Amino acid sequence: MSRFVLHPERLFDGERFRDDAAVLVEAGRVVAVGPAADMPSDAPVTRAPGLLAPGFVDVQVNGGGGVLLNDDPSSAGVARIAAAHRRFGATALLPTLITDTHDTMAAALSAVRAAIDAGVPGVIGVHIEGPFLNPARKGVHDPALMRAPDEADLALLTSSGPGVVMLTLAPERVAKGVIARLADAGVRVAAGHTEATVEDLDGARAEGLSGYTHLFNAMPPLGGRAPGPVGAALSERETFCGLIVDLHHVAPASARAAIAAKGAARMMLVTDAMSTVGSDVTEFRLQGRRILRSSGRLTTEDGTLAGSDLDMASAVRNTVEALGVPLADALAMASLTPATFLGLDREMGRVAAGYRADFVALDGGLRATATWIGGVFETC
Repeated sequence: MSRFVLHPERLFDGERFRDDAAVLVEAGRVVAVGPAADMPSDAPVTRAPGLLAPGFVDVQVNGGGGVLLNDDPSSAGVARIAAAHRRFGATALLPTLITDTHDTMAAALSAVRAAIDAGVPGVIGVHIEGPFLNPARKGVHDPALMRAPDEADLALLTSSGPGVVMLTLAPERVAKGVIARLADAGVRVAAGHTEATVEDLDGARAEGLSGYTHLFNAMPPLGGRAPGPVGAALSERETFCGLIVDLHHVAPASARAAIAAKGAARMMLVTDAMSTVGSDVTEFRLQGRRILRSSGRLTTEDGTLAGSDLDMASAVRNTVEALGVPLADALAMASLTPATFLGLDREMGRVAAGYRADFVALDGGLRATATWIGGVFETC
């Protein structure tokens, strides 16, 4: 159906909850939101049980459905990743490549561009996480592949093509002017896997740094006399932070404190998901290392966290149930806030006239039961 009315039990429009509100959709866009009685009588009505909310936007998705972007940088691989995460309410995402070679980076960018051109639902760009990182904060990334960006890298990243491009780098490991060049070309630059000082980050922010990747992880802890990336991120008002709320990467008390300091308008829920999400995979290999899945936790054989086994619906649920964050804030952190970070807050993150018809239906346990991308329905 290109024109229909969606009538949920309850609606969260991106800012507030509304009862007895219906949504008129036409050609993949929201045309109107208002009382069901005011909707056109000739438009077919679809009832949506539970809560209808803006679809989730995930800016850090390494894999899903048994696929890792590093292993399968192809349009088909990207499509499988997006399909896996749609089952959990993610209607927009950035497939994410962790530290790898220039050729693999080029292949990933090409794959995402091809997926977008082919109309793969939910794919809106790409996140390149590395290789311009600090080996001292490598996490599960391969330090042998880490390096400073060269002219070929910058030309590749600033070329037009695969939707939104997000790049995670360590500001202390790149030359002055690099971040400005990237930001001027529209790249969303975030600090991660870094030991940058506040002074380093002040300079990076002046050049266009706009975010922090998986706050607390792969960066030194906040100190009273050495605030580092965590202190800088939480004291700044304009930048955004990604937060992995799988209850393994960040302790609940730390996550609560960070959200209280930063606010829901600047804190984004991310999954940092690996291939296990949406699959029955119990172990896999990441750049030659064996990764084990156990009780919702992914680790190398020596116990190092290796991405997550998290989906966006679970991230929202954990944020509400384990952190005590109001549901409206948790939903905004999963939709409107990341959309704003990506510069897409006039396209997604709200259920309002003119916005894309990207929605998720949630049951009473905050589990995704259905999604719509561009008005196209799919059960979860």
